[in-house]
Amino acid sequence: MKRVVVTGMGAITPLGNNVEDFWNGLLEGKSGANPITRFDASKFKTRFACEVKDFKVTDYIDRKEAKRYDLFTQFGVVAAEEAIRQADFPKDIDKNRIGVIWGAGNGGITTYDNEMINYAQRDMDPKFNPFLVPKLLVDICAGVISIRNGYRGLNYATISACATSTTAVIDAFNNIRLNKADVIITGGSEAAVTHSTIGGFSSLKALSPNNDNFATASRPFDKTRDGFVMGEGAGAVILESYEHAKARGAKILAEIVGGGMAADAYHLTGTHPEGEGGYLAMKLAVEEAGIDTDEVDYINVHATSTPGGDGNELIGVKRVFGDGKNLHLSATKSMTGHLLGAAGAVEAIACIKSCIDDQIPPTTNTQELEEGIDQGLDIVLGEKLIKKVKYAMSNSFGFGGHTASVLFKKFEG
Repeated sequence: MKRVVVTGMGAITPLGNNVEDFWNGLLEGKSGANPITRFDASKFKTRFACEVKDFKVTDYIDRKEAKRYDLFTQFGVVAAEEAIRQADFPKDIDKNRIGVIWGAGNGGITTYDNEMINYAQRDMDPKFNPFLVPKLLVDICAGVISIRNGYRGLNYATISACATSTTAVIDAFNNIRLNKADVIITGGSEAAVTHSTIGGFSSLKALSPNNDNFATASRPFDKTRDGFVMGEGAGAVILESYEHAKARGAKILAEIVGGGMAADAYHLTGTHPEGEGGYLAMKLAVEEAGIDTDEVDYINVHATSTPGGDGNELIGVKRVFGDGKNLHLSATKSMTGHLLGAAGAVEAIACIKSCIDDQIPPTTNTQELEEGIDQGLDIVLGEKLIKKVKYAMSNSFGFGGHTASVLFKKFEG
């Protein structure tokens, strides 16, 4: 099977609207949290989120065109365009061999919320936006990226809740290995700071209600953690066969060497108490890479700052990696919040940058680990760690028990 490499990345995040600003924000331990501005949240139990800031869509997309897209598609298109620019495709590239696999957990939920609120306020007068249906569709962002660029290769969306964009990356990896495409633009986007999502997750008691300390509310592994912080944005990764990238003289950023997908088969929203699904996904990714577990240097853990999930994931890590003597972990959701379906792609970018720069971003806000939660593993707390990173893994878990782990390697020719 073909080797697969990374030749481009793009990001729209609560820490910055390009990869470098995002990465620098992580290394600085910057908080992306702020009081919600997307709607009036004054009556909600949770009134803060990690929103994207200073995003003006008309800086990137014509106003008339942008009106046809929900915010999640706007985020996705802009992130993908950054990645495409970095990949620097030649003009004569075969666009029949370029695909798009893009994911979202919720699709156009911002549009749906607004349209239904307007419907109710108009005494249920059925006057809807003519672009309502395409704006809602989860697959539409993959389609728009294709349409804007003329990419006629395989094109579809993945959806596996908060594992969505990691699943998309793994699907892209597999399709290129099998020679179904030369290049695939992959990743995910999410714009779920809405009435229904903030209200719904709050009713589940999944969101932190710590309005007085919103900047430090996302505190994975901390004994006082009380839920995740909603985030939004997009991450784009361009995967390409090594053979194709080498032939066109592309700058190769990293190599992708393994991907594992599994299921907890346990609970609608909770994770398995023994980390079963996560254990299987991580194990499969390492086995596919053909390396020993002690060769993995860094794991960007899913760790959302929920009371049950954080510890269960580390049990799975311990089962795969044992004492993990060379292994360091960090939870970047402490800074970005949880981008739901886009989280995996954004965290994959963090792993790729760790391999490039030999730096591991910290877990912020965690003051005192819950007793015994670390399983004896080395969690990077407070400040970034300078360390050679050859192999970096990203974990993503979603409601329904979906688990996915993807493994990147420093490119060495």
